[in-house]
Amino acid sequence: MLQIDVQEQILDKLNALVVVLNNNGSAKYISQSAAQLLGYQPNDLMGNNWWEVTRFNEPDGQDTKNKILKLFNKGMDTTETFEHLFKTATGAKKWIRWNVSYLNDTQLIGVGYDVTDKKLDEQKLLQSNKKLLEKNSSITDSIFYAQRIQQNSLQSAEHINNVFNNNFVLYKPKDIVSGDFYFFYQDEDTKYALAVDCTGHGVPGAMMSMVANSIIKEVLLNKKLKSASQILYELDKELFKSINSYGNEISSDGMDVALVCINKKSNRLHFAGAFRPLLIVRTMAGATTSQIIELKANRYPLGFYKDVNKVFEEQVILLQPNDTIYMFSDGYTDQFGGERNKKLNRKNFKDLLLTIADMPLNEQEAFLDYSLNNWKQDNEQTDDILVIGLKV
Repeated sequence: MLQIDVQEQILDKLNALVVVLNNNGSAKYISQSAAQLLGYQPNDLMGNNWWEVTRFNEPDGQDTKNKILKLFNKGMDTTETFEHLFKTATGAKKWIRWNVSYLNDTQLIGVGYDVTDKKLDEQKLLQSNKKLLEKNSSITDSIFYAQRIQQNSLQSAEHINNVFNNNFVLYKPKDIVSGDFYFFYQDEDTKYALAVDCTGHGVPGAMMSMVANSIIKEVLLNKKLKSASQILYELDKELFKSINSYGNEISSDGMDVALVCINKKSNRLHFAGAFRPLLIVRTMAGATTSQIIELKANRYPLGFYKDVNKVFEEQVILLQPNDTIYMFSDGYTDQFGGERNKKLNRKNFKDLLLTIADMPLNEQEAFLDYSLNNWKQDNEQTDDILVIGLKV
């Protein structure tokens, strides 16, 4: 008797409950700890009361009973773990985790522990996760909607082909929306192309790109400026004014731009750049190799830049037959990858352009896309990517 009392005291201290069932599922032994855990006296739960009194409905008790009795079919050395919801004497909910073991052909023993707090924490976590998933879904839906708006604001392939009938545009947002974009336009005597890289990527970059797109239309279509450098000056002024319209704090947002203006009659290319250079791959008649001509950009972005007095230089070059013009954001050259997980860098990019110099432009786009994926392998895309190829 003393030994049983000691065992009961140990079970109470451990907050554990022991139940022995026969092969009909009737409870033949229930430890005194039932009073502490569930509020019932053990005698009140003996027999089939174990399945009826402690359950919130009869089917639940019967289903649990049938599930546990299947352990008799598995025989010796069988132990399984279950978690079940119990009704206490006061009608409260309590979760018990059971380790049920086969004793012999006529008996099973179950040792249960109160895991209510753990279960409630799990349920709270599930609810929190559900709310987060709902918010995430709502945010993602909004971003996809923003993507549709941005895609509709980008010029169509048909429009680009009307300006430059031999071209490619490799455009790969890092996220759903992009801070990179392009703009093509022509008037009676000049063709214009811009490659633009706005501050950031994703939603912030996309919002900046929408502002920049509007400003470019204003400067080119309404103000009708012709000089490449004057266009950059005006874009710089209008962008600064647009993103600093309210408040006293000066925004450091801005954009990098490569701009070309090509005279239709003379084939002279006028270039001005804000942090974005221009590359021309030239293959002279009869030559077996090509060369790269780089027109460097000025080292300031458009928008605020440390109160620097900016100077945008205009460079002019006469295009030759078979010249290919390349404009690009820094996303391609800054992509991490390769055996040493380093940036692809400008030199390797130039080598790629020389490799594809003899390919048609549509094949060049495919090759550059393939080479990028081969370089980055399993790495995440580092930034928005934009590469434009043009032949005049």
